[in-house]
Parts: sequence; C-alpha cells; structure tokens
Amino acid sequence: MNKKTLQHIPLFLLALLLTLAAGAQTANVPAKIPANLKWSERMALSIMKNNPEPWMIEFSKKPVWSYPQGLVLLSFEKMWRENKKQQYYDYIKQYADLMIEQDGNIKTYDVYTFNIDMANSGKILFNLYEKTKDEKYRKAIETLRNQMRWQPRTTEGGFWHKLRYPWQMWLDGAYMSSPFLAQYGQTFGDKEAFDDVANQLILLEKHTRDAKTGLLYHGWDESRLQPWANRQTGTSPNFWGRAMGWYAMALVDALDYFPQDHPKRNDIIAILQRLAPALQKYQDPKTGLWYQVVDQGNRQGNYLEASASSMFVYALAKGANKGYLDKSFRQVAEKGYKGLVDNLVKVNKADGEVNLTQVCAVAGLGAGRDGSFEYYVNEKILTDDPKGTGPFILASLELNR
Repeated sequence: MNKKTLQHIPLFLLALLLTLAAGAQTANVPAKIPANLKWSERMALSIMKNNPEPWMIEFSKKPVWSYPQGLVLLSFEKMWRENKKQQYYDYIKQYADLMIEQDGNIKTYDVYTFNIDMANSGKILFNLYEKTKDEKYRKAIETLRNQMRWQPRTTEGGFWHKLRYPWQMWLDGAYMSSPFLAQYGQTFGDKEAFDDVANQLILLEKHTRDAKTGLLYHGWDESRLQPWANRQTGTSPNFWGRAMGWYAMALVDALDYFPQDHPKRNDIIAILQRLAPALQKYQDPKTGLWYQVVDQGNRQGNYLEASASSMFVYALAKGANKGYLDKSFRQVAEKGYKGLVDNLVKVNKADGEVNLTQVCAVAGLGAGRDGSFEYYVNEKILTDDPKGTGPFILASLELNR
C-alpha cells in the first residue's frame, strides 16, 4: 500500500489497520517484563504492552493529535537516545505517521481553537525530521510554530491558554509551548522564538507566584472576569501540583536549547532556583511525595499524587544534574523517587507489568471548574494515566533508574 493510497483511507480505518498490524510491531515486548531492567524501560514496555498503538495511550477510542501522546513519546525518545533500541523509535514514528499526512497536514488538529496544548506533540517531530529528512515532519512543525505566532496574547504578550479561555495564562501552557519553541529556535535559527519563550516563563512567575509560600497558582486571568479569579491579583485560588510540575519541567527543558549568551537565560535559571526550595518545603517528610493541592497536605480528601511528584522529581534532578540547582536538590529528587516506587508503583508478579497509581486524570479552570480545594481533590484518579507515566520515565532516566 503506497503513501498516496494511505492518504485517502479514513483515519478510523487506517488506525484499525495499523492496530491489526501492531502485533508484529510490538513483538519485542516480552510476555513477562524482566525485573532486572531499569524502571524507565519497565514502564515503557508496560505502556507498549497495554497500548499496541501509541494513539491509545490516553485511553482514546480514536486517534487524536493531543499532548499526552507527545508527553509519553518524548520520554520514549529520550530513552531511545540512551539505549538505541529500535522498538522505541518505531513506536514514536507510528504515531507521527498515522497523524501526519504527506503534505504535512496534522489530522484532527484545528488551528482555529488556538489550543496551546497542541504544540506539545510537535516535540517528537524534530528528531524524526533530522533522522528521515521527510518534509512532512518539517511542514507539521511549521504549522505548530505558526500557531504560536498568531496565538492570542495578554497585553504583555503572554499566550492565552486557548481561544476559549480569554486573557488567561495557565502554568500548563508553559510546558506545552516553551520547550517546543526553544527547540525550534535552536534548530531553525529563529532568535525571536527564544525571546518569546523567556517572556512566557517570566510572565507566568510574575503573575502566579505567591510571595509567602513561593508556590505558583494554577492560572492567572488578566481581565479578572473569571469566577475563579482573585479580583485584586487575577490568580486562581489554589496551588495545584501538576500545574507547577508542568512549569518546572518547562524551565529545565527549555534551557536545553537556550543560547548561553541569551540575556534572559539567567533569569530562567533564577526562576527555577526560587521554585525549588518552595517545592522542597512542601515535600511530604514521610514519603517524599507531593500532594494534589501542594500546601494542604493535612486537609481531609487531599492525597499524594503521582504525576506532580514525578514531574518535580524530574525537574529537580535535572536542575541539579545540569548545575542550575545546588547538588542537594538531587537528594530531594532521590527521596521523591523512592516515594514513588515504594508507594505508587505497583508490579504485577505474574507478567512483570508496572503500573503507576494515583494520577489525577485532568484538572482545569472554567466551565464549572472553580479551582477550589474541593474541585481538585474530587477530580477522577486513574492508574497509568499518561500525565504520570511519561514524567515517571523522564524522572527514571534523569536518575538513571
């Protein structure tokens, strides 16, 4: 079946055909996952075992271009770079080749929503383009870059999270867009991309940081019109763990691509250096983990949450490894990682499958989501949600586990 023929097959049918063929592509997943492998690979093999096609990662019923797939597949790319096992590269490429047509069109993607989340999966395309020189990847990258050029903005130039969330910046958006833009800037010589990334990260801290705790509120509404927005500051009411996790990962990942001589590089490092002690302060002393609502660990209904904990471990470990943070934060990360493995990772003795428990499925602001403590702790909790498994692999790789 040639490429021209594939373009005319409906997406759902193409997905079905690829799923039927997935047995051959995932044949390298052993019937029993060996316990002597590193945690990163044990988790990756478990993901592949349960999701023969990567579009299935987010419990999807049909293929979509979305950020959780990109999050997990980026962790696969980093693992592939470490061990060079072809099956991980192939798994990434499966998703890209299903979702991207030969002319570079991204299936299910709608630019007119100006959804900043959509940039995240673009991160996996840089390596594919470098390896294959297939122009469809470059065209898809340019599509996502162009969205960022026209993304609606606050009066200071901060990206709105989506068109339907006017005047709002969310911490989540930092991870979705900033490392992508920084990598684009390095790859294609776009100096303006670096300036934009620095502006986004600096504005988010400026408007969401609480001086008393050092923690960051989930979102900020410049207009103060949202029901959840503080009428004086515009901030949302609480410190949601995963929101800060997204932001912390954005800082350390964007720095991978930032020029050493960029005038705002040290400002980004300084943000990380302010955030890290605040995270350490609210780390649960018993388990080393972090709570869903970070500063209210003793409040009934709150729980130790896997995705935020994995993200914090990754960002703190990488920050220490790269020299952005004092080496003592490596120990903070090690404590958090031990907490994950001891408390939230479950291993099926029969087949060696690894599962990550206590992952918040989703949380946002608006559309009935008021940012209250009660809202955050009552959102659905899942096992093996990709917002947890991807960061767990990243944390494992950073700590060489």
